[in-house]
Amino acid sequence: MPEFKYSFTGYDPLTQVRASGREVDVSPKAAREVCALIKGMNISKAKKFLEDVINKKQAVPFRRYKKEVPHKSSQFRFHAGGYPVKAAQEILKVVKNLEANAEFKGLDTERMVIVHAAVMKGMKVKRYTPRAFGRSSPKFNTLVHIEIVGKEVA
Repeated sequence: MPEFKYSFTGYDPLTQVRASGREVDVSPKAAREVCALIKGMNISKAKKFLEDVINKKQAVPFRRYKKEVPHKSSQFRFHAGGYPVKAAQEILKVVKNLEANAEFKGLDTERMVIVHAAVMKGMKVKRYTPRAFGRSSPKFNTLVHIEIVGKEVA
């Protein structure tokens, strides 16, 4: 089992708390867009937003990966967007884990703000689909690491 480390530097264990999801099977591009949006939100607002994305009430603006992405009318910052339900579900699990870690440390979850939310590519699951005449086609799947760090603000 590999030992994972956080990419966030300057971690203060007295006022900050962190949580991660490792080797999660979601789209790296969609997870990146969701994490970029929840950074800077407090925990309750981020949970509400992710639940709205799962219920397809609020769209996530796609800023970097926006080629051939349709426009959404529920956008509040950018025209192209979508509803990455699977990515939002997994990130919501990590946010709930962050909240539980903060409660365990004795920090106030109402004043907790997400200061770092990042997604890194993990390992590739390599599979091959057999084709005719002894050939095969690759069917690779990229897993992701999700990291979230929260800080208690005054």
